[in-house]
Amino acid sequence: MTQVNEWLRIESLDLEAQGVAHNAEGKVVFVEGALPGEEVQVNTGRRKNNWEQATVRALRRESSQRVTPRCQHFGTCGGCKMQHVHVGAQLAVKQRVLEDNLWHLGKVKADTMFRPIEGPTWGYRYRARLSVRYVQKKGGVLVGFHERKSSYVADMTRCEVLPPHLSAMLVPLRELIASMDARERLPQIEVAVGDRDGELITALVLRHLEPLGTADLGRLRAFAAQHGVQWWLQPKGPDSVHLLDEGGVQLAYTLPEFGITMPFKPTDFTQVNHHINRVLVNRALRLLDAQAGERVIDWFCGLGNFTLPIARTAREVLGVEGSESLVQRSRENARYNGLEHKTAFEARNLFEIAPAELANYGPADKWLVDPPREGAFALVKALAELYQQPELVPGYSAPRRIVYVSCNPATLARDAGLLVHQAGYRAAGAGSVNMFPHTAHVESIAVFEKD
Repeated sequence: MTQVNEWLRIESLDLEAQGVAHNAEGKVVFVEGALPGEEVQVNTGRRKNNWEQATVRALRRESSQRVTPRCQHFGTCGGCKMQHVHVGAQLAVKQRVLEDNLWHLGKVKADTMFRPIEGPTWGYRYRARLSVRYVQKKGGVLVGFHERKSSYVADMTRCEVLPPHLSAMLVPLRELIASMDARERLPQIEVAVGDRDGELITALVLRHLEPLGTADLGRLRAFAAQHGVQWWLQPKGPDSVHLLDEGGVQLAYTLPEFGITMPFKPTDFTQVNHHINRVLVNRALRLLDAQAGERVIDWFCGLGNFTLPIARTAREVLGVEGSESLVQRSRENARYNGLEHKTAFEARNLFEIAPAELANYGPADKWLVDPPREGAFALVKALAELYQQPELVPGYSAPRRIVYVSCNPATLARDAGLLVHQAGYRAAGAGSVNMFPHTAHVESIAVFEKD
């Protein structure tokens, strides 16, 4: 057990941006708010047989990477965990997390570690889900992210990672909801920002658990007129989302290097950080290096974020996604950009795919894989089985190169282990992507090649 007067030396950061130390007994201690190299005394909150969780009580040696958090709500709000860490050190930590996962979970060491992809660190969050709570004890309505390790909503009046105009809207939103008759039946507001011809378009999706009365609808319209936003209403599930009033400007984001405009709805999955997404797409396509005569498959294609730019150079691109509605949206985006003749889309469950089913998609020169947090285990496993048992589908030709974009370094490492040790690929390179500055979230990109 860690003693109250015991000084601990912080050795590293874990995936949750907690300092990791060992006490005098050799037990691992996770210390929230502590940085590598620091010496701290702690207050222990939880104790298990093999580890303890604690917070900093006293700091004797401060890290040179410690900075003053910019946000006044840091430490209470659960939206950011690393504002006390210099942004350069955040990048180094995330790169190290990626390397450690690749080696310890996949036994894979990339030939080259790419320079991390980085960009704006404040005002970058173009998508967010804000919780709404009517709290009589606090004198009204709270709108914001949850408190750290809590289901309570943080008492926020601003947010440094939201665009400035959205940050400035938090207090007016609180006042609006407090004025509404249905204020106790409005659990969340989703925020989505797009652009049209360089102008930001802001959509707010209000989840309401009962029909809104005429007076409340009038209040929403007045707020929209005053703040220049679109209101969308969500009475039930995601498919029930609709504009409060018709005639709003359609949301979109752009990939200007490829001449691509991507229309989307505020509840569609799009990247939170549009600037980083543009850089990521550029790097992914440089690594993929699709040529004019090549066929490419984009697994987990979403709205076509990678499919459509690839189609600018490749002969043909097939996009595969699990949702029929997403596939339909991808087709619409291909038509919008004049690329329907070079693209095809198909809906199927990619978490269940057998080797013969994979082979039915036909040969592809290259793959782009961009799965959710669960990774692409079934897809990669089927590819590995085709490599190990060529008699299953005689003549099947595997892609020469795979570019894998990941939002979870652990599942990337697992899948990388299969590709390298069971499917005949080598890990040519990998690097982190700072899609969510000041959080412990690690996105990454890796490329695998057949020799």
